[in-house]
Amino acid sequence: MHPSLHHTHHRPWPLPAGEWSWRQRWCDLLFAHWPVPSAALRPLVPAELEIDHFDGTSWVGVVPFRMEGVSRRPLPDMPGLSAFPELNVRLYVTRDRRPGVWFLSLDATSAIAVWAARTFFHLPYHHAAIDIRASGTGFRYRAERLGTDDTIRLDAEYAPVGPPSPAVPGSLEAFLTERYCLYTLDSVGALLRCEVHHEPWPLQPAEGRVEADGLLAPHGLRVPDLPPLLHFARGVDVVVWSPRRV
Repeated sequence: MHPSLHHTHHRPWPLPAGEWSWRQRWCDLLFAHWPVPSAALRPLVPAELEIDHFDGTSWVGVVPFRMEGVSRRPLPDMPGLSAFPELNVRLYVTRDRRPGVWFLSLDATSAIAVWAARTFFHLPYHHAAIDIRASGTGFRYRAERLGTDDTIRLDAEYAPVGPPSPAVPGSLEAFLTERYCLYTLDSVGALLRCEVHHEPWPLQPAEGRVEADGLLAPHGLRVPDLPPLLHFARGVDVVVWSPRRV
């Protein structure tokens, strides 16, 4: 049994039937969030999905992190292929009382991972140059998308500033992070749900600087002139099931 499956009581719905297909570990994540009016997000999300709100507010998230141990079951880690930096832009949606994530974009340094995610998960992955460096107790993260004439980049420096703890159920932190599926559309436009599982996030409050305008502009988004809400997580082990039509 995968280690993450020893801890399941926190899930908002039962584990899916059937065996998981992929395993991975998500490491050194920054969750950067801004409140955004749902009217600005509605054109970016399929009509079959509801845009999620917390106390009447919808959010956009930017999540830089590292992937490790990425492999399809039952294969072992593959040197040079199973570990790479990644960067996500995501929104929060619901279908059939199952809150999940809708990705506006995903960037990764591995061209093979980009191909596999586009092929098997129908996700909007892009090839990018990403540099992550330790900086004091935190990280300096630089990313720029490749193969485009536009400048699409992220520039961030961040560090945790408190001890880790699980998000309190019903809190804004839980709303933004404790999500156990993603939604996407297949090649004919049918809605898919992809289930994931991991232990509760060991969240830490964080401080830093996040310049994400160039990453959000392609989607027509502008965030308010406010500091982002920042959280850090050292990492979780994850299992992923193959996408299924909703």
